[in-house]
Amino acid sequence: MAAAALVLTACGTGAEEPAGSAPPVPSSAATATSAAPTATATTATATVPAVLKFTGTTLDGEAFDGATLAGKPVVFWFWAPWCPKCQAEGPAVAKAAAKYGDKVRVVGIAGLDKSKDAINQFVDRTGTSGIVHLDDRTGALYKHFGVTSQSSYRFVSPGGGTESATGPLDERELADLIDQHTA
Repeated sequence: MAAAALVLTACGTGAEEPAGSAPPVPSSAATATSAAPTATATTATATVPAVLKFTGTTLDGEAFDGATLAGKPVVFWFWAPWCPKCQAEGPAVAKAAAKYGDKVRVVGIAGLDKSKDAINQFVDRTGTSGIVHLDDRTGALYKHFGVTSQSSYRFVSPGGGTESATGPLDERELADLIDQHTA
């Protein structure tokens, strides 16, 4: 348990552990379902990959359904407000979100901190208020995506395939990765 706690609190050690090794997550506003690589049809035009079958709450308190992201590439950025790497790359994430507009959805996952004020201050300080951020103070979404460190990214293709990267990523590195996943 102590080793798992150290991994979860480390700022971007780059160490990734299997999704099943994370400590239990208390109930929260964010819930997640299995991340198995299957997809089910929800409408005639879109399928929802299992990785996008989750619900959460935005920092503004609005309900968020991951299924709304189906059909387009998505970049999930996992950050913590006390992480210096996350703070440094915030402007690059904001620029990437602006550059790719509706072509790629960028979603921030704010976790590993209990302070809502610290999370909101991070968004203001990094200039990332233009993207959707989900409140994951309990770690349910970190666990759903198998993320054990920050800054981390999960790229999800329209078909549900995923790939991960660990930051810090500068503007060029992030753009190169997004281009690779949307080509």
